[in-house]
Amino acid sequence: MEEPPWKKLKLSLERPYKDDNGEPLPELLDISPDGQHIYRPREDPTASIGTKLRRIFIERGVDFFERQNGSESIPGPQKQNAAPHDEAAPDREEHTEVSHTMTPEELYKMRMTLLPQLYIAYGEMTQARDLLTLLLSASSPSQPSSLPPAPLAATIVDKPVSIVSVRAFNAQLAIGGKDKALRAAADLFRDAAEKIEESRVAGEKYWLDALKIRRGNWGLIPAPLPFGAATGKGADKTSKDFLVSFGLEESPPIFRRRAIGRMAAMDGGESQGPLEFPLRQRTRLRISLTRTNPEGARRTSHSLISPTDNESLDGALRAAQGEVVEQEIFSTLIKEASSLPTASAEVSERLIVIDAAQNTELRFELVDGDNLPRPSGDSVDPVCDLIYSTLHVLLLRSHSVSKIQRLSRSSISRTSVAPHTRQAPPLLQPIIDVLQYREFWERVRDEIDRVVGALRLVGIPARVHYDPVADSGEALVKSLQGEQTDPVGGEALLRINDRYTLRFTTSSPSTLTAHLPQATLSIASISQLSQLLVDETSSQLLHQICDIGTERCERVSGTWFVDLLSGRSVGRWEGCIL
Repeated sequence: MEEPPWKKLKLSLERPYKDDNGEPLPELLDISPDGQHIYRPREDPTASIGTKLRRIFIERGVDFFERQNGSESIPGPQKQNAAPHDEAAPDREEHTEVSHTMTPEELYKMRMTLLPQLYIAYGEMTQARDLLTLLLSASSPSQPSSLPPAPLAATIVDKPVSIVSVRAFNAQLAIGGKDKALRAAADLFRDAAEKIEESRVAGEKYWLDALKIRRGNWGLIPAPLPFGAATGKGADKTSKDFLVSFGLEESPPIFRRRAIGRMAAMDGGESQGPLEFPLRQRTRLRISLTRTNPEGARRTSHSLISPTDNESLDGALRAAQGEVVEQEIFSTLIKEASSLPTASAEVSERLIVIDAAQNTELRFELVDGDNLPRPSGDSVDPVCDLIYSTLHVLLLRSHSVSKIQRLSRSSISRTSVAPHTRQAPPLLQPIIDVLQYREFWERVRDEIDRVVGALRLVGIPARVHYDPVADSGEALVKSLQGEQTDPVGGEALLRINDRYTLRFTTSSPSTLTAHLPQATLSIASISQLSQLLVDETSSQLLHQICDIGTERCERVSGTWFVDLLSGRSVGRWEGCIL
């Protein structure tokens, strides 16, 4: 949009000194009663400079410039006219005092002292002269008066009309000033209206967010009064703000204090979201599992950390709550890692490394939630995710036991005997037991598979069935919810030649029991298991040989049996022994 021509006009703020014809503008001094203009006469620059120089020599002495330059080469007139005789000393001193020149400061002080008095005297003399003239004219009207017809009447003096350029310049200044003032006022009202509207919208959003948080069953508590608020008797102690508490009920106080957020203030300016978490550390718990295979290669897998939703109210609260819960889990793991009975641990501020089992290393680490590493498909292990979820269940079980104890203490009447305090269920030991059980079960399975492979290699049919976790999912969850965790159990069935069956039962962390037809044995090591498998397999093979011999020697009335001492099958018939 093109601006009007008068806005494009640029005027200088310098005072005009020439008229439209190029002539210098005279400076108006006064206007006479008859309307005649009296202008300041133009001064010759040369004469003006000469007058000023003359005043310098008269008022400050002829040696002014020499004194300014620090030179005393020109002697004063009083020294040239001084008498050489001692009798003229008083006259010389008197002459020196008379010819003393005044300094500018002394002259200025004298002028400031005398001028007010002179002006007062001049005014009084003028007033007396006018009064005398008026009285004389009133007493003798026949004498002519030198005063104007109305000496005490008011005289109206009109300002002379300015020239066209000056009037245009004044008009431009007035219009520009008014336009700037109007625009500034309009901008001020517009900004005020925008701020009022933003405040109204922010207020509505504030209360809508508070209702959404309350509808989501999050804890809303009144915020403390601001610093400096009146707290005396009769003061208004009503809170004007909310705090959101999202910590677990039985958590330690340090974690409950961290689990507090506040709603963004209506006039808080720019904020990261509808909620503010002043004590949020933005850390996530990552679980890593490192296993070493028989060849010596190490494979590390991590738990999958899902990204958080910080845009919505519920998502931001869930993310903040998850971080606080993970920090509480990590703190509990640090306390329990120093007293593990079946594993060694290394603990630092944000890392726990545990040798959980043979060739198995377990790591708990607090990582930065804003810079999460992107996991690949090979580095994600469901076991790590299972451990992550199990830790949350175990933490809730510990809180449940603590709550039951707290309620029981409050309900018991005061007696001399203190109630028995039960220790909270551990979080780390069940995880270590499961990992050790996993490693133990793999070693047991390898031994049984080796025996089954040897039997199949010689042509003896053999089948095996593994069930590492014999309990159902509901039973496992119920076990985790109880005050004590039941051990995880499983079984393995080995059937040889479709006739003989070996049954093994296992229990976490490393308990193995063999159920034989003649006895039930507890196996304490893998070597003992190997020897048991060899003995039972050999025994069944010898019995099978006896059965085959009895069938073949039925016509000669042969007898076949197993010699347990020598570990052989013995056959007898008609005086022959095999």
